[in-house]
Amino acid sequence: MQSENVYIGDDKFQKFLDHYNCPTPLLTVKLKFAGAISSPNPDLRPTDVIASLFYENNQPRLVTKNEAELFFKFFMGLWDEMFVMVRTNTLKLPAFLGDKNSKEALSAFCNARANAIELGFVEGFWGGLESLNIPKFAAELISSLSDLAGVYTRLSQRLERQENPKDVYQVMQNTDKTVEKTLGFLIEHFVLPHIEKLQRVLN
Repeated sequence: MQSENVYIGDDKFQKFLDHYNCPTPLLTVKLKFAGAISSPNPDLRPTDVIASLFYENNQPRLVTKNEAELFFKFFMGLWDEMFVMVRTNTLKLPAFLGDKNSKEALSAFCNARANAIELGFVEGFWGGLESLNIPKFAAELISSLSDLAGVYTRLSQRLERQENPKDVYQVMQNTDKTVEKTLGFLIEHFVLPHIEKLQRVLN
């Protein structure tokens, strides 16, 4: 089914997030939407996920009806974009494009990666619940994603201890591949069999 919402692209969407002082980085937003789309929680609503991107009691004040419609239309454009990625099982992590010899750049990237996975996909998947009735293999995959988020955090700490950035970069690349394989397996075997039931509308 063709979505009536169109994603405005990363650059424009980042400016949109900045305009509303959204503290959640774009990659974390994307993965949180992907996690929420994959969640079996039947009560999870896109509006709740969008609200969770902002600090509590600090959501944007939408003055006019037109502003509110545009606000949610932009977010749902990204939501629908992520739905397509989940449905086609093409969810990938963006490559590191910074200086591979910079401890600071790699450390910041690893921290951002950890947050995107744990505060993004994993948190989005749980959808505010402490437990879900899911198969053991799916629970283990989600748990392994949290463990992998911890790997990125430890890589950042290793860089702070002046470890060779080339060695850390190699481990980071291998971790990226493991994360993508884990996401792909989870989506293929847990999400796709009932993907049509997971389509959520703004309400």
